Amino acid sequence: MEGVKAMGYVEPTPIQLRAIPLLLEDKDLIGSAQTGTGKTAAFALPMLSKLLACPRKVHQMLILEPTRELAAQVETALHDFTRFTNLKTGVFYGGVGYGKQREALQEGVEILVATPGRLLDHIQQKALDLSHIRYLVLDEADRMLDMGFLPDVRRIVERCPRQRQTALFSATIPAQIETLIQWAMRSPETVEIGMRRSPAETVKHVVYPVSDFQKEALLLELLHRVDFDSVIVFCRTKSRADHVSAVLKQKRHAVAVLHSNRTQQERQRALQGFREGRYEVLVATDIASRGLDIADVTHVINFDVPQHPEDYVHRIGRTGRAQATGDALTIMVAEDRQPMEAIERFIGQKIERVKLERFDYKYTSLFEADQRPAHETKFRAVRLSGGYFFGPSKRRR
Repeated sequence: MEGVKAMGYVEPTPIQLRAIPLLLEDKDLIGSAQTGTGKTAAFALPMLSKLLACPRKVHQMLILEPTRELAAQVETALHDFTRFTNLKTGVFYGGVGYGKQREALQEGVEILVATPGRLLDHIQQKALDLSHIRYLVLDEADRMLDMGFLPDVRRIVERCPRQRQTALFSATIPAQIETLIQWAMRSPETVEIGMRRSPAETVKHVVYPVSDFQKEALLLELLHRVDFDSVIVFCRTKSRADHVSAVLKQKRHAVAVLHSNRTQQERQRALQGFREGRYEVLVATDIASRGLDIADVTHVINFDVPQHPEDYVHRIGRTGRAQATGDALTIMVAEDRQPMEAIERFIGQKIERVKLERFDYKYTSLFEADQRPAHETKFRAVRLSGGYFFGPSKRRR
């Protein structure tokens, strides 16, 4: 409780209010909530409380994360929660040496925060035994599925005792995750806060259609005109992220880059610098779209439309966190029309198409699709056989 008070917590968030009592009652839990809702505390606080009451043993709590950044972030939160206790936490992920991690295991840590691959490395090297695990957390399970970690997760779960408490958090529950739940969990309770498909209600969504060769120019113009405090620009590939960041640096923007080809130190410096305001723009792939605690992001710009609708929701979750407001701007070219329509079906809303005033647009077929905003074009419904056709109305003289 002293740790909670020191962090400034006063009232529980909805996910904490519903999850904490269930976990205190030793029930397995499936949790779903939008980002920025206090999920880490929802599973950590009750499990840490029970861990303090357990006989002192090493390696009693295991939290699996899909990425190094999430593992490091959760470890930091656990250190804050346990600062007034004698509980020890260790973090284990790839991209760095084994030395300090082995030292932590030898010294004895009760809480392990790890990515699947590096944890299995320690197990195979006989440096780690999971036979005392009492509390297991599978965080961002659908992301671990997307990254191909599910076989590793199963191998890890098999090494944990059957008599344990398991919590799984996932934005979506595809068939493979459902199979994992049935195999790894015992009559789990489900806590779902908000719709899994819905982005934060405090976020304003806008789409900017443009020709492919004008994407960079439009991005630069948006950054010039938009009044932002901090902005994340999402790209589809690592090479595209590097290229976009180089273009922005040439225009004297303070830019950091985040993707999986960067070293762990480079990624940590990028995140820390962005949080502290040394960088005004973070150019990233979807590695930054889930779970990372990046506060006060005022704008998200999708330089590339994501191929999967779920990724759009996760990207947009970087702004409008914890009931703050934010803007989500998406640059769309002709080949993005179908993915954009899939996103709109997924989130259940039509996103306004906007042409930026005084921008020298070149021709694109998107402008023939009558996708201009309502204040520029009004639409009328025309009855046709089999349904309605919506076309531009003619102004009456």
